[in-house]
Amino acid sequence: MLIFNSLNGFVPVTMVLCGLWSFTVGCKHLLNTLLSLEFIMLGIFFCLSVFLPVCGKEMYFVLFFLTMVACEGALGLSLLVAIVRTHGNDYYNSFSVLQC
Repeated sequence: MLIFNSLNGFVPVTMVLCGLWSFTVGCKHLLNTLLSLEFIMLGIFFCLSVFLPVCGKEMYFVLFFLTMVACEGALGLSLLVAIVRTHGNDYYNSFSVLQC
């Protein structure tokens, strides 16, 4: 059974909760949304890298997760660049779902 001490258990959970809070509250710009998603993924990566060696599990899952997070970040930045080029800014109110 895992026992959460103050550093190994509290910090990653706080990181994920702060990322979720900023994701739900700060929804004015696309860049803020992407940064909060990356902060959530960083907290989950920290949780995995701390708790998987304690359980005796393989670290290959952490490397696979880190690869998927990097791909998600690159895809988000490419969408941000495409939206800024077509609409001129990254406000959610400036573009509609009905437009191509």
